[in-house]
Amino acid sequence: MAGRPTVLFTFDETHLLMAASPVRSFDVAPDGQRFYAVERVTPAPTAAATRINVIQNWLEELKAKVPVR
Repeated sequence: MAGRPTVLFTFDETHLLMAASPVRSFDVAPDGQRFYAVERVTPAPTAAATRINVIQNWLEELKAKVPVR
């Protein structure tokens, strides 16, 4: 017998990977107690590079610091 619908959790629907996907991105656990969903999370933007170090003659410096067998 079906009962009244109950909200189990809230989420941003745009983060669910459902659109144009050939596979289902959600499922119910075998025991029926949990619901699994794949959520797309966009990483935070990284800071732009503000400085570049240029090392001249780096190979010669490496040869001087690392002994050759």
